[in-house]
Amino acid sequence: MSYLVLARKYRPQTFADLVGQEHVSRTLNNAIAADRVHHAFLFTGARGVGKTSAARILAKALNCEQGPTAEPCNSCSICTEITEGQSVDVFEIDGASNTGVDDVRDLRDNIRYLPSRSRNKIFIIDEVHMLSINAFNALLKTLEEPPEHAKFIFATTEPHKIPITILSRCQRLDFRKISLTKVATKLRSISDAEKIEISDRALSLIARNGEGSMRDSLSTLDQVIAFCGESVTDEDVQGLLGMVDRRLLFDVVGSVLQRDGRKVLETLQRVDELGYSYRQFCRELIDLYRLLVLFQVVDDPSEIAEVTADELQELKNYSELGSLEDHQRALSLLLRTESDVAASAFPRLIVEMALIRLSSLPPGQDVSTLVRKLEEMERRLASGSLSKVAAPASPASKPSSRPEPVETDQEPEPKKVEAPLPEETDTKGWSGLVDFVKTKRRPVIASILEQASPLALGDGKLKLGLTKGSFVDGQLDKETREALEALAAEYFGTDVRLETAYVEDRDEQTPPSLADQRQTQESDRQKRLRDDALDHPMVKTAIETFEGEVVDVKPIDKGYV
Repeated sequence: MSYLVLARKYRPQTFADLVGQEHVSRTLNNAIAADRVHHAFLFTGARGVGKTSAARILAKALNCEQGPTAEPCNSCSICTEITEGQSVDVFEIDGASNTGVDDVRDLRDNIRYLPSRSRNKIFIIDEVHMLSINAFNALLKTLEEPPEHAKFIFATTEPHKIPITILSRCQRLDFRKISLTKVATKLRSISDAEKIEISDRALSLIARNGEGSMRDSLSTLDQVIAFCGESVTDEDVQGLLGMVDRRLLFDVVGSVLQRDGRKVLETLQRVDELGYSYRQFCRELIDLYRLLVLFQVVDDPSEIAEVTADELQELKNYSELGSLEDHQRALSLLLRTESDVAASAFPRLIVEMALIRLSSLPPGQDVSTLVRKLEEMERRLASGSLSKVAAPASPASKPSSRPEPVETDQEPEPKKVEAPLPEETDTKGWSGLVDFVKTKRRPVIASILEQASPLALGDGKLKLGLTKGSFVDGQLDKETREALEALAAEYFGTDVRLETAYVEDRDEQTPPSLADQRQTQESDRQKRLRDDALDHPMVKTAIETFEGEVVDVKPIDKGYV
C-alpha cells in the first residue's frame, strides 16, 4: 500500500476534530440540530486551517444514513464514500481549474437532477474566487433559487475577490489561524501515534514554521520524519527549517536592553558561525520586539503571544527593562534594517550597526511630557527665576579641586606604581610596535595589541596578557599569531617569539593595556567635565524643572553637537 501523508491520514472526520475552529463547529452543529441549514455556505480563512475538511464533514452530516446529524457515523456506505471522495452526490470542484462560464452551466444543469443515493446533492467549490465574472453571473440565479435538494459550500482564501452579489447569498463562516499551542498539541498526539521520538521544543518550532496552518505543520512534520527517521533532535529540526536558535534571539534582545554592545557582537559572532541567514535572523528579532510591545499594551498577552510558557515569562522580564517608546523605536529600526539587509552585500555589518545603535540609544521619553516640561521651563525663564541663581565663578576665583600640600613630620607614604615593562633591546617601545602594525594596515592585529597587557618585551620575546574567553582571546588563532610574530620581527629587526598568558584580575603588578590607559585618561577628563557641568546654574535649573538627571556629558571640542 502506498504511503499516505500525515495531512491526509489525520484529516478531521468530525466537527470535534477541527482544531482551533470551535466557533465554526458550534454554528454548524446548532444549524443541523435546529434544521436551519442554509443552502449556500462560504468558508473563508488562511490555507490549511480546515475549510475543505469542514465542507466534507458537513456533507457527511447532511447525508449520513443516521442523519441528518451533527455527528456523522463515518461507518455507513455514504459516509465512507464521501471520506474517500467517491460519492456520486458530493461534487468537489476546483475553482482554479473550472473558471469558465461553460463549467458553471454544466454544474447548473446537473443541479436539476435528484441525488442518486443521498438526501442532498452537495457542491463543494474550492478557491471559488478564481471563477470568472461571467461564471459568477451564471451562478447567481441558481444561488438565489436553488432546488430543495441542493447545497453549496464555497471555500476561499481571498473573499474580497468574490462579487458582493454572491456574498449576499451565502452564509459566511470565517476560519481562524490555529494557535501555536493547539498546533503543537495536535502534533504531539500524531507523533505519539506514529511512535516518533521528538521533543516539545522541536514540535513548537514546527508549529511556529506552519504559521497557523495545520496542513503546513503536518507537511513539515512529514519532511522532518523523512530526514531524521523515528528519532528527531532539536538541532535537526532547526537546521532543516533554517530557523534561528531562539536562545540566540533572546540573548541579543537581553544584551540590547541591558546596553551591553560587546555581548551583542559576541552573540552575532555565534549567529555567523552557525551560518544563519541574517535576513531571517532580523525577521525573527522583529517578531520578538513585536511581542515586547504587546506586553506593554496588553494585560494578559498569553492569549495573543505565540510562545511557550518559559518564553512568556522571559519576555515579560525583558519587556519591563524598557518603555513602550523604547520597544517601538527598536521595532521601527529593525523593520528598516530588514529591508536594508535584503539589498546589501554586507548583511552582517548592517545588522551589527543597527543593534549597536539600539544598545547605545538613551531611554525614550513621552513627547507630551517633554513638551509640558519645556513649557514650564520657558515660564520660569520668562519670570526671571534664573536671576536668583548665583553666576558661575570665574576661572581665577574658582577654587582648585586639588588640596594644598600640608607640611608634616611624617614620612610620605610610598606611591603605588605599575610594574615597568622589561627593558627593550633597543629604543623602540610597545606603543611604537602598535603604531607600526597600524601602518601595515593590519587593524585586527593592532586591536589585539591595544587590548592586551604587555607582560614582557625584549630578548626576542613578546609576552601578552589576555583575559580568558574574551573577544581578543578568540581572535588570536595560529595564522594571526604567525602574522604578529612576523610584524614584530620586522619592527625590531630580530626574530620574535610570541607567548600569551591569561590574566584573571589585573592589579598594580599587571601593566595596563593601551586601551585601558586611554579609557582611564578619558574617564578622568569626563569626570572633570561632568563636575563642571553639574555646577552650572542653567543645568541645575533644568534638572529641577524636569525632575531628571544628567545622563551624559559630551565635550564640544570633539565635534559633538
